[in-house]
Amino acid sequence: MSSPAPARQGMTPAVVVLLLTLLLGIQPIATDLYLPALPTLQRELGASIGATQLTLSVLIICFGLAQLVCGPLADRFGRRPVLLAGLALFTLASVGCALSRSIEALIAARALQGAAMAAAVTCGRSIVRDLYAPQEGARVMSKALSGLGVIAMASPLVGGFVVQAFDWHATLAVVAAFGAASLALVAWRYEETVPQRNPLATRPWALLRNWAVVAAHPSFRAWTLLSGFAYGGLFFLLAGSSFVYIEVLGTSRVAYGAIMLSQSATYLAGTFWCRRLLARHGLRGAVRRGALFSLAGGVAMAGFALAGVHTVWAVLLPSWLFMIGHGVHQPCGQAGAVGPFPDKAGTAASLSGFWMMLVAFGVGQILGATMNGTVFPMALGLAACALLVTGIAWTLVQRHGDPVAEHLAARPA
Repeated sequence: MSSPAPARQGMTPAVVVLLLTLLLGIQPIATDLYLPALPTLQRELGASIGATQLTLSVLIICFGLAQLVCGPLADRFGRRPVLLAGLALFTLASVGCALSRSIEALIAARALQGAAMAAAVTCGRSIVRDLYAPQEGARVMSKALSGLGVIAMASPLVGGFVVQAFDWHATLAVVAAFGAASLALVAWRYEETVPQRNPLATRPWALLRNWAVVAAHPSFRAWTLLSGFAYGGLFFLLAGSSFVYIEVLGTSRVAYGAIMLSQSATYLAGTFWCRRLLARHGLRGAVRRGALFSLAGGVAMAGFALAGVHTVWAVLLPSWLFMIGHGVHQPCGQAGAVGPFPDKAGTAASLSGFWMMLVAFGVGQILGATMNGTVFPMALGLAACALLVTGIAWTLVQRHGDPVAEHLAARPA
C-alpha cells in the first residue's frame, strides 16, 4: 500500500530553490568545469579527439540511461533515499576521475559519474512537480535554472584558472568537492516531497505501462522534443567550443573560460526573461517568443561560417542569441513535460531526461566524427537544432502544450 510523504517543516521556498539549483547544477559542474582542460587532457593522456570527446559523451549517455532507473526508484522509495545514494556515488566517481592516469580509466569513471548524476537531476525535476502546478513549477524552475546559470557561468572560468594553475586532475577534484557539498546539504535540509510512494513503480509490467502512458501523451511529447533539441544545440556549444575557440580561433584557456561565462550570463538573462513571459503569456506563449532568439542565433552562426567569417565574434554573438532562447525553453520544457503526471513525476522526468541525453549523445558522436579544425561542425549543428526547436515551439507546443488542460489523460498504473 502506498505511504504518504511526511510533513515538511523546514523546506522554505528559498531552501527549495537552493536545493533545486544544486541538484540541477550538478550537470554543468560535471560538464562545463572541465571543458577548458580538454585539449590539455588529450595531450597528456595521448588520446585522440574521438576518445577525448567520449569522456563527455559517455557521461551523457550513462546519465540518460540511468534516469530510466532513477525516476521509477524515486516514485517507489521517495526522492530522499535516491538522492542520498546517488550523490554519494557521484562524489566517489568524481574522486576516481581526478585520480585517473589513462583515458580508459577516465572514461570508465565518467560513465559511473554520469549514472550517479541521474539521481540528482531526475529527483530535482520530480520535486518541482511534487510541490507545484505546471505554470508555477515553470516559474520556480526558472529561478533554479537562474542559479544553474550562475554555476554554469563560473564553471568554465574556474576550470580555466584551475587547469592553468594546476592541471586537469584538479578540475575534476573540484567536481568531487561540489558533489560532497550537495550531498551534505540534502542530508541536512531536504525533507521528502513525494506525494505518495508507489510500490508498483519498479515492477516490470507497471514500469512498461507507465512509460507507454507517458510517452503517448501529446503534451509530454511536445515539451520533451522541445527541450531535447534545445539541449542538443547547447551540447554542440559545450562539446565543440573548446576546440573551436582554443584550437581553431586561438584564444587562451582563460579567455575561453570568460567566453563561456558570457554565454552563461546570456542564458541567465533568458531565465529572468522567461519568468516575465510566463506571467504575461503562459507556457506556450513564452516558448513561442523564445524561439525567435533560438532561430536568430542558429541562422546567424551558420551564415557567418558559410560566408567565411571565422572570428571569435562571429561565433560568440550568435551563441548569445541562442542561449537567451535556451533560458526560456529549458524551464518551460522541463516543467511542461512532467506537468500532466503528478502521480508519476519521476517516471516522466526520467523519460524526458533520457531523450535529452540521447540527443546530446548523438551530438557528441557527430562532433567526434566531423571535427576537422574548422568552425563548420559546431556552427551547422547548432543551426540544425535551432531550426528544429523553432518548428516544434511554433507547431507541436502550440497545439498540445497545455499540461493542465490535458492532465486527465494520464492515469496511474
